[in-house]
Amino acid sequence: MSEGTLYDAVWDRHRVRRLPSGQDQLFVGLHLIHEVTSPQAFGMLRERGLEVAYPERTHATADHIVPTDDRERPYDDDAAEAMMQKLEENVEDVGLTFDHPDTGRQGIVHVVGPEQGLTQPGMTIVCGDSHTATHGAFGALAFGIGTSQIRDVLATGTVAMEKQAVRRIEVTGELGEGVTAKDLILTIIGELGTDGGVGYVYEYGGSAVDALSMPGRMTICNMSIEGGARAGYVNPDQTTYDWLRDTDAFEDNEERSSSSSRTQSGDDPEKFAERKEYWESIRSGDDATYDDVVTIDGSAIEPTVTWGTTPGQTVGISEPVPHPDDLAPEDRAVAERAQEHMGVEPGEPMDGYPVDVAFLGSCTNARLSDLRAAAEVVEGREVADDVRGLVVPGSQRVKAAAEREGLDETFRDAGFEWRGAGCSMCLGMNDDQLVGDEVCASSSNRNFVGRQGSAEGKTVLMSPEMVAAAAVTGEVTDVRELDAAPEVAR
Repeated sequence: MSEGTLYDAVWDRHRVRRLPSGQDQLFVGLHLIHEVTSPQAFGMLRERGLEVAYPERTHATADHIVPTDDRERPYDDDAAEAMMQKLEENVEDVGLTFDHPDTGRQGIVHVVGPEQGLTQPGMTIVCGDSHTATHGAFGALAFGIGTSQIRDVLATGTVAMEKQAVRRIEVTGELGEGVTAKDLILTIIGELGTDGGVGYVYEYGGSAVDALSMPGRMTICNMSIEGGARAGYVNPDQTTYDWLRDTDAFEDNEERSSSSSRTQSGDDPEKFAERKEYWESIRSGDDATYDDVVTIDGSAIEPTVTWGTTPGQTVGISEPVPHPDDLAPEDRAVAERAQEHMGVEPGEPMDGYPVDVAFLGSCTNARLSDLRAAAEVVEGREVADDVRGLVVPGSQRVKAAAEREGLDETFRDAGFEWRGAGCSMCLGMNDDQLVGDEVCASSSNRNFVGRQGSAEGKTVLMSPEMVAAAAVTGEVTDVRELDAAPEVAR
């Protein structure tokens, strides 16, 4: 097994005891909850007469079912209204911090945690959402958990887990023009497979990863779960520390917990230095031992898109869709079904594949830097005829910041709809859904059949810049081929 990695260090520091099952009981530093997976867990606590053990370490938001257009209450969707009411009741009963839509802090759970300084290196973080791995970008161990585990964390502040092996993914070289973190993680999943990470956590490193911004690192960690890994992380470094120091984490600090693990300390040099010493101490050592190491040439990556119905069915924009016979035997039947569903032909490139919808959003790519990059592409252009374009910021803070910069006007002038914060069309749990067999160019993380609300719908995953390019051309397009293509180092 691995030794001397960040994973080992943080796991060992949070281990309470070894359970008879062979699992370890881990103390949880931050528990994030939202409206979809928490109501049943709170109900289980009430049935047993239990209280929330660490309310100061529990933070709530609403994201999955929140409408991004008309937010007048009650919501038109009765199920959505019921879930929101239940979350409101639960957080009020317990006294939890809640990023309610009325606060100006509401947003996707994996956007609000990092932007508010809740996510910090060396923490253990859990949430009833599979993409909790996002927080690993800060050097945290972050895991998605199920409803019964949410109950356990609420009641005890701990969770039972099996320790995984650690795979180091070393990305060498530099990402080229028009190539982003989204292209990198799609390439990784394409090479290793959607089940290649089963039994592992992924440690991302190498010169290409080191050069990524924090939003870029969040993107690759976010999609670790799509590659089968239990979690993904990047060792904290100066980029991490600058984010934590410079981000305006707590505008209303008096309402927040005074716990040192929950308090952003960038305005206190001594405290920040103390925290940084800890953050440095949990980094993987130069002599760390890994269970597996995979090396990928970052300079060889080009803008990458999916051609099928899993995030592992990817090609570079200049590459042809593979023939099923050229794939591993166990992958051929899945590929044939995916190609039939998507209406793509082996040997043909995805470049030029027509789209009906362009969706900019999700916990993968809806941060301010994502919107800035997409806005650069659409500046002075218009959404193609018959294409429906949606921009859904990842949080109310992202939305407000984008509006201060005039990005909303750039998108509106181009013909996009500018929406409120939420998960939106990433999973189609509100009104933002595909209709019939529409094709969506999406900056989200999953392209499963029916994921975006229609069983006949088709989803092509790509970076925000590529979504913007598809929106203005009406087809999957190499963003590098557009005039004055933006330079990106994300």
